[in-house]
Amino acid sequence: MGAGEFFSMLGPSGCGKTTTLRMIAGFETPTSGAIRLEGVDVSKTPPHKRNVNTVFQHYALFPHMNVWDNVAYGPRSMKKEKAEVKRRVDEILEIVRLTDFAKRKPAQLSGGQQQRVALARALVNYPSALLLDEPLGALDLKLRHAMQFELKRIQREVGITFIYVTHDQEEALTMSDRIAVMNAGNVEQIGGPTEIYDAPATVFVANFIGQANLWPGRQNGVHDGFADVSVLGTTVRARPGQTAIETGGHATVMVRPERVRVSVDPFTDDCVSVAGTVKDLTFQGPVVRLSVAAPDDSVVIAHVGAEHKLPGLRPGDPVHVGWDPEAGLVLPAADIPTTEDLEEMLDDS
Repeated sequence: MGAGEFFSMLGPSGCGKTTTLRMIAGFETPTSGAIRLEGVDVSKTPPHKRNVNTVFQHYALFPHMNVWDNVAYGPRSMKKEKAEVKRRVDEILEIVRLTDFAKRKPAQLSGGQQQRVALARALVNYPSALLLDEPLGALDLKLRHAMQFELKRIQREVGITFIYVTHDQEEALTMSDRIAVMNAGNVEQIGGPTEIYDAPATVFVANFIGQANLWPGRQNGVHDGFADVSVLGTTVRARPGQTAIETGGHATVMVRPERVRVSVDPFTDDCVSVAGTVKDLTFQGPVVRLSVAAPDDSVVIAHVGAEHKLPGLRPGDPVHVGWDPEAGLVLPAADIPTTEDLEEMLDDS
């Protein structure tokens, strides 16, 4: 990972992300390879001699100390001069917006404020990297969302590398410069949020990041920059993915639900178009989730926004679903997890 970037490790429970973080911190020893910090191999260096700090989900603040003294604990333990301690603490409290709370005890703070104290205490010694192991997990949903933007702001202001562990896809997409998606001890893909979302390398990444239509089929060849794949009882065009697939080989086509259009009439533009039958409609606030059965009984999921005016559709009504060829992506064939599989992954996390 690059210096000064917000790098997230994302994956289900048991994929190895926390173990990797512990190896960086020095609490676990790698069986092979090297861990380099600012170009220096620290694989054999004990934790207290590595210039990294860790923020956990449980903040472990000293309850008998006020905010200022909690943050000052690090530089004081390093025998810094009083003037240097004051300069560092005042500076970092300003960055985390806690200057007005410096004399309060942790019990007098909200969850989000306590989290920022823990961040300030970890940052005040200017580590080469800050390791964060799901630090927002104890916060309620609204505060968690607010703190995502606060964390990113703080990281930009201090310019220190953040290495963040989470199983929350939205969290990783919101904050990260780059994301490593992990599965069963392997890194499936590393890339920026847009790349990970729009051009996943594998079916696992496509399914774990956001929601995706995934249809197994056979690739019939590549023409004019698009692959022709037999799925949904027809042939559709889609962008070739990172992995080359031979003509006649098994493949999976991915289309994000928000890229799918729905119409009661056939599409007249140059898009992929499939006739189907409405199976289910679910109101989800900003979108309606529409489930459509294709001719081969595969299901196409569309997220239809309020800007799309559709008549009062009901299960059993005939419709047409369509999308631009650029919205489709061809991935290597793989077992496609069911909704239950994904829910179990997240529950375990």
